[in-house]
Amino acid sequence: MKIKIVSILVATSLLLVSACDDHLDFQPKGTLTEDQVTTVDNLDALVTAAYAAIGNDFWNQPITSMWAYGSVRSDDAYKGGGSVDDVGEINAYEQYNLTQPTTGGLFVNTWENAFRAISRANFALQSLNDVSESDFPNKAVRQGEMRFLRGHMYFLLKVLFKYVPYIDETISDEERASVSNRALTNDELWNKIAEDFQFAINNLPPTQPEVGRANQLAAKAYLAKTRLYQAYEQDENHNVTNINTQRLEEVVSLTNDVITSGMYGLQPDFAENFLYGYDNGPESVFAVQHSIDDGTAIGRLSMSTSLNYSLAPQYGCCWFHIPSHNMVNAFKTNEDGLPMFDTFNDVALTDADLVPGGAQVDPRLDHTVGIQGHPFKYQPNVLYDHSWERVPALYGGFGNMKEQQAADCPCFKKIGPFYGSSVNIIIIRYADVLLWQAEALIELGRHNEALPLINQLRTRAKNSTGRTRFADGSTPSNYHIEEYVPGVNIDWTQENAWKAMQWERRLEFATESPRFFDLVRWGIAAETLNDYLEVEKTRKEFLNNAFFTKGRDEYFPIPQREIDFTKGLYEQNPGY
Repeated sequence: MKIKIVSILVATSLLLVSACDDHLDFQPKGTLTEDQVTTVDNLDALVTAAYAAIGNDFWNQPITSMWAYGSVRSDDAYKGGGSVDDVGEINAYEQYNLTQPTTGGLFVNTWENAFRAISRANFALQSLNDVSESDFPNKAVRQGEMRFLRGHMYFLLKVLFKYVPYIDETISDEERASVSNRALTNDELWNKIAEDFQFAINNLPPTQPEVGRANQLAAKAYLAKTRLYQAYEQDENHNVTNINTQRLEEVVSLTNDVITSGMYGLQPDFAENFLYGYDNGPESVFAVQHSIDDGTAIGRLSMSTSLNYSLAPQYGCCWFHIPSHNMVNAFKTNEDGLPMFDTFNDVALTDADLVPGGAQVDPRLDHTVGIQGHPFKYQPNVLYDHSWERVPALYGGFGNMKEQQAADCPCFKKIGPFYGSSVNIIIIRYADVLLWQAEALIELGRHNEALPLINQLRTRAKNSTGRTRFADGSTPSNYHIEEYVPGVNIDWTQENAWKAMQWERRLEFATESPRFFDLVRWGIAAETLNDYLEVEKTRKEFLNNAFFTKGRDEYFPIPQREIDFTKGLYEQNPGY
């Protein structure tokens, strides 16, 4: 059974710290005193409240899906919606140069919401630290879970803002307002996050009796992710100045523990990662848990993507997060069934190309993108249509698919003008673990060892065509994908292996949000995104003035209101 996260929230939402005057002493409504809540009998409720907090978001304060931050800010997607001014702050992110510290909206709310979640973990840790193991035998395990959740939220803040104030359970209420976002260097902040995951590794069991709780292997995977990002050492202007091989060796060791554990594996069909009925499957290393019809007003629905449904008759709003032409073109394959690395974007794919006898494509295209006349969300008789597009002349051409659910799904619910589902949001997929190890191996010059890891994903993609077909069993696109075979279809040099790994990450996780953060980690965001914009401006007029400034746009600005509240204690990121 899933960890229950709804019935005790009012009783346990007592404190929580953010870095703003009305949030440093955040006191959610409740009926119990702190002394009542922090009794031994209520410790598990405090832990459960911290789990709830990592999924307590909405489209305008996201901390689960990063589509607005990692997909739209990359070359994967356009904002969408009814106009460039519809949720205009996301348009500012997409234009890059329009993003300012005073720009309100999502990233400011995400800062606040993430610190609320951190505060719940800290509050639970304060209470756990004060109890003996004889009084609470699960003390160490629950401490490990809270350190894991805190590490997760700080990782999110780190990749969004780079420098944030690090507040743990040992910092008093009086001290919080005096903690600078530059008290720790870039590397020191990574180490603080890593310490949380290492503590979790040391104290969590390999498996948990309740689905949804962090376990030791999830902590190893998250520590591997942390060390991978940390390995690409950056200067003050976000340039990658060195790649730390010691960190990469840690990534290989940690991911190897996860891979050889036998606990996780790829879902047989790629579709199963995005379908109702497959939550917490073998590929889900850690996920935010969601539910429906659980006795609460709207259920523990996933609402961070609630803007992103189309104008199809069964939905009706709001058509955000639209696949870019560049990303769609990236799914092209050549006569050998491999990506068209250098020429993929020379000519844009159209509806006429995406037919059984047309352009050759990776099957993952039809799992990711809504295409005219193709089955939508694995429904053979429900075909995507351009009439579903809200403003075809502005953002039109394709629709997003992974984050949506069929309207007749028991998981689906309309909430006002928005839409939610009870399908989990996966934070770490096993496919991630395979590609993190492949990346580290290639950087270490061990690219031959990376080959079978990448090919596992390509084989799974090749075998994932059963659900994308029409009712008569025919395929809507001309699928052609093959494994990399050195000496036959590729010269498997370190350079080519690196390119293959980067491409595999893009196709495997297209519109799932890691794209922007990958580009920043690799130190190639500016050149990749400005090259993207140069061509995409010829296809989408709204991008005409967009430009990515190197040394600035790799991270969001520190929200100005946070700087104002701390009377200038917080230091702004470069360029803002």
